[in-house]
Amino acid sequence: MCRCLNVSTSGYYAWAGRNPSQRTRHNEWLLERIKAHHASSDGVLGAPRMHETLRHEGVAVGRHRVARLMRQATLCGVPQRRRCGKKPIGRRPVNVSNHLSRNFAARAGNQKWVADITYIRTAEAWLYLCVVIDLFHHEVVGWSMSRTQDRSMVINAVLMALWQRKGDDPIVLHSDRGTQFTSDDYQQFLADHNVLCSMSAVGHCADNAAAEGFFGMLKRERVNRRRYATIAEARQDVFDYIERFHNPRVRRRIQANDNTLPLIQPSAKTG
Repeated sequence: MCRCLNVSTSGYYAWAGRNPSQRTRHNEWLLERIKAHHASSDGVLGAPRMHETLRHEGVAVGRHRVARLMRQATLCGVPQRRRCGKKPIGRRPVNVSNHLSRNFAARAGNQKWVADITYIRTAEAWLYLCVVIDLFHHEVVGWSMSRTQDRSMVINAVLMALWQRKGDDPIVLHSDRGTQFTSDDYQQFLADHNVLCSMSAVGHCADNAAAEGFFGMLKRERVNRRRYATIAEARQDVFDYIERFHNPRVRRRIQANDNTLPLIQPSAKTG
C-alpha cells in the first residue's frame, strides 16, 4: 500500500505511532465541554450561544471552531420558526408616549424594563404568562402566570420586579398596547411606584423586540418541545425554564464579565 501511494514505509510507521498533536488534544478537551453544556441545556444551545457560554467561562475559542466541532459531533440547537401575524391595535393613554424608542441598551440595572404577555397551550386550558425583563442584563426580574390574561396578572408581575429593585429611582417600563397595560388600575399602580410607562407605536411589534425575543427563546427551547396535559404541569416547566435555566445563565454571564476571568487553556494532561 505504501508503494501504491508513494509513501515511505518509515514515514508511515512514524505517523502511525505518533502521539496526537496539541491541537487535536485541545479539540477533544473542548468537545467534552461542549457536550456537557449541550446536555445540561436540554439540547437547545446552538453554536452562537455555545460560543458565548464558553467565552464567559474563560475558554479561548473562536465561534467557527465551536460550530465545526458541533457539526462533526452532530450537535445542534433548536432553530427558530418564522411566523407572520397581526395583533389587534389598542389605544394608548393620552399621557403615555414611547419613551424607549427602540433603544434597548441600558447602562445599569433597574433603568429600563420591558413587559409583555404570551400564551401557552395545554390540554386543560390556555395558560398566560407575563414577564418583566431588565434590559441591562436581560434577566426576568418579574413574572406571573394565570388562566386569564387580566390586569391583575400584569400587576403581579410588575410587583415581583419591584420587590427585587434596590432603591427608588425612576424606571421606564415599556409594553405594547394591550388592554391590561392601558387599564386605569395598571396606570395608577405604575404612578404610585415611580415607574414611567412607555408604550409601543401603532402596529410596530419591533418596539418591544426584547420581550418578544425572550418569548421566542422560551417557546423554541422549551414550550414547543413539550405537550402539557395540565396547567399545573405547564406552570412547573415554565418556572423551571425561567428560574433554573435562563436567569442562572444570565447571572453567571454577569459574574464572568465583572470578574474578567483569565482565558482557560488545557493543561498538558488534558485529553
